[in-house]
Amino acid sequence: MYKYGKTLIRKYFDEQSFVDSDIESFNNFMEKELNNILEENHEIVPTIIPHNIDDFKIRLDKIWAVKPEITEADGSKRDIFPVEARLRKLTYSAPTFIEVSAHINGVQRESFTTQIGNIPIMLKSRWCHLHGLSKEELVEKGEDPNEPGGYFIINGTEKVLITIEDLASNKFLVEKPSSGASEYVGKMFSEYGSFKIPHTLDKLKDGIFYLTFTRVRRIPAIVVIKALGLLKDEEITRLVSEDRQFDEVIINLIEFASIKTEEEALDYIAKKIGITQSKEVRTERMQEILDKYLLPHLGIKKEDRIFKAYNLCKMLKKFLRVSREELPVDDKDHYMNKKLKLAGDLLGDLLRLNLKVLIGDLLYNFQRMVKRGKFPTIKNLIRDKLLTQRIYSSMATGTWVSGRKGISQRIQRLNYLEMLSHLQRVVSPLSASQENFEARELHSTHLGRLCPIETPEGTNIGLRKNLSLLCTISKESEENEIIKQCKSFGLKTIR
Repeated sequence: MYKYGKTLIRKYFDEQSFVDSDIESFNNFMEKELNNILEENHEIVPTIIPHNIDDFKIRLDKIWAVKPEITEADGSKRDIFPVEARLRKLTYSAPTFIEVSAHINGVQRESFTTQIGNIPIMLKSRWCHLHGLSKEELVEKGEDPNEPGGYFIINGTEKVLITIEDLASNKFLVEKPSSGASEYVGKMFSEYGSFKIPHTLDKLKDGIFYLTFTRVRRIPAIVVIKALGLLKDEEITRLVSEDRQFDEVIINLIEFASIKTEEEALDYIAKKIGITQSKEVRTERMQEILDKYLLPHLGIKKEDRIFKAYNLCKMLKKFLRVSREELPVDDKDHYMNKKLKLAGDLLGDLLRLNLKVLIGDLLYNFQRMVKRGKFPTIKNLIRDKLLTQRIYSSMATGTWVSGRKGISQRIQRLNYLEMLSHLQRVVSPLSASQENFEARELHSTHLGRLCPIETPEGTNIGLRKNLSLLCTISKESEENEIIKQCKSFGLKTIR
């Protein structure tokens, strides 16, 4: 067995690398996520437009990157390899291009391709010149053939993006808080693009279920369900549970039996959260809040409202079953309830934020020119240096979106093992100065995923961990594919 084990492990490391998951995550970011981010900001509508035009839109149509290249002082362009970037203190990055079109009164007038900035490229990824080279070719290019890759070169410094361990978003977890008015609390982070909105469901002493999200504080959950278009009491009870009736749901339905239409429900919520305009404006604004900020991961269109109502009923059922002790309380430290943010996800967050800054800058410059009575061409207004500088700055300093620090770190190269350890690091976002005993403890679900031994002594113990040697991280699956598979196993959809 020992003999076979040795052969198997050698074979595994011949075909797999320690940083395969990170490289796959970066490839996914470049192939899919770039276009998804662009899709979120697909249409830009300036508020100030020339007076002789009724309708003006700027559309971002396509985004793509080429392999890393450098523009020399004389303006010539050529490919750059990592060894040159290290020696000349340059950034190993790829020029990224975008296709932009301007539409005046619904007719396309201007269409062009321009450079939007430079994106740092991960070594050994599909966009790197070292991808697919043999050991001899790597030596020829000045690289160590045993080098795993999986890091970036920023101003000649090798930087690694640390994997972040976070609570899984879009997952409803019920826990027992140590203090507060409610015995049980259901929590969920709904993630959509740059939004990550906390939702809370609790039951107070009066027996009413309350929902909290963004500006909407402690609003009866049944009213929210009615505002989403699920009006029949019978249908609500059936969707909460088909096989039995919960008295708690009946109490809630009786309490709000007077609300018969969507408008009444919307008006009730609007008054509660303090929107003081006329009734039409109130209900319209409330609809917008529900579409945009209530469970946005299920969609932000009008037709998605009914699915949000179904999901709220499902959340109510889980909350009731946990509060009746039919189901156990959710364990936040169970690895099933965690998500690891790899390099591709972190770069996605960074680009999403900075693309919004670039669009804001473009709009500001456009509107400033229009005010002066000029009608500018958009090509002259896009500042590619802005995006590049902001991305480089975050990668160089390690300060990331939402004020997180230490995401990008200089690789420790004291020896080969320490470098591999640094590439495998996983950090929890919890504060090192607080106790958080449970989060620091070794959990049974870490087996085979995280190393049980390698963690620093002192304040960071249990918060800074390392992936185990044979650990690979699976990427996000396509939702439609999973639904298709479930249907083939006999899943019946509600509608």
